Amino acid sequence: MHHITHDISYERKTLALMGVGFGLVGLDRWIIAPLFPHIMKDLGLDFEQLGILVGVLSLTWGAWSIAMGSMSDRVGRKKILVTTMIAFSVLSAVSGFATSFVSLLLIRAAIGIAEGTFTPASVAATGEASRQERRGFNLGLQLSMHALLGMGFAPIIATQLLGVLPSWHWVFVVSAVPGLVVAALIMCMLRDDTPVPSAPVAADAPRWGALFGSRNVKLATVAILCAMAGIFVISGLVPTYLVQVLKLSTPQMGFVVSAIGFGGWVGSFGVSGLSDRIGRRPAAIGAFVGAAVLVSALAHTGAQPQLLFALLFGLSVCAVGVLALIAGPIATEAAPAGLIASSVGLVSGAGEIFGGGLAPMLAGYVAQHFGLSQTLDIAFGSFVCGAIISFALLETAPSRQRRVDAAVMAVDLER
Repeated sequence: MHHITHDISYERKTLALMGVGFGLVGLDRWIIAPLFPHIMKDLGLDFEQLGILVGVLSLTWGAWSIAMGSMSDRVGRKKILVTTMIAFSVLSAVSGFATSFVSLLLIRAAIGIAEGTFTPASVAATGEASRQERRGFNLGLQLSMHALLGMGFAPIIATQLLGVLPSWHWVFVVSAVPGLVVAALIMCMLRDDTPVPSAPVAADAPRWGALFGSRNVKLATVAILCAMAGIFVISGLVPTYLVQVLKLSTPQMGFVVSAIGFGGWVGSFGVSGLSDRIGRRPAAIGAFVGAAVLVSALAHTGAQPQLLFALLFGLSVCAVGVLALIAGPIATEAAPAGLIASSVGLVSGAGEIFGGGLAPMLAGYVAQHFGLSQTLDIAFGSFVCGAIISFALLETAPSRQRRVDAAVMAVDLER
């Protein structure tokens, strides 16, 4: 690989744009949750239909993340990023004009397509613009914005806008405006270094199937299922668990659940940044083990809001942190040459489909037939499996690899 002088200014601009962009992905994705009571009343929806609205976005996001990552590797990041950010912002605004379950379902599915296409291209853009020593931290910081805006601030923004706008319809419209601004900034400021072949693709061009020759890509695809299954079960069912099982009031529940967003924000760049120093493998193992221990503690804690907040904050630091670590640095560094976005798309897409789509359905079945408390066992088992899988990861952190290379060189010199 040839070396050029690193452009720190461009790295920072790219990180800022991709971080805000991914935060808006989270905002558009999750702002519907605090609006559910008003939407249900106006459109006559039930809880099963609301669950489908959440699940369909995960399914289309995952499918298009897998399918379209390779397109970003072929045609370049910039075109994909600008087009998809405009698309999901406009679609989010259109959500406000939905008049039935079917129309809202179709719009949410389309939003998932746009956001699933945006994700691998944005992660690849940040990874390519980052200096190797900062790649883990930068990717974690970008991915952390999804939790911060989507799970942390979306409920606050939605409820505040409801207080000043005529109805929930206009909340969707107003929340879409920042995405159009960021799309314009990406168009003006981001350069596209991905070569676009003008001739037919060469025989030795990277092929999508080469991803399955990478040990870490295969392991990351399975490990991210464990991380996403755990965090989606927690995010989806703990609010109801707190109210129905622990008998917390709605304001108390809102306070406790906000820990998921803020803990996830800290964990996303904290765990990935730590992995730059101690290595990807030990960081993944430690985060999975920490999540398992904390979800077990959560299951044995009574109606103590402050303690529950602290446990859920720490749990989210570990669980969302390892999710960002796998989808960011591990998937990026595991990719064969020319297939970075394809790798990110495959790993994150599989996680969305199976971890984000199917795990909450399983948890809902368990809650219905065996009790809400038992759903925490699903999260615990997911995190334990993730820790076991992480032991098999090959270390790819540049700092750790340099130490290994130096040690090998020293041994060779002694000979």
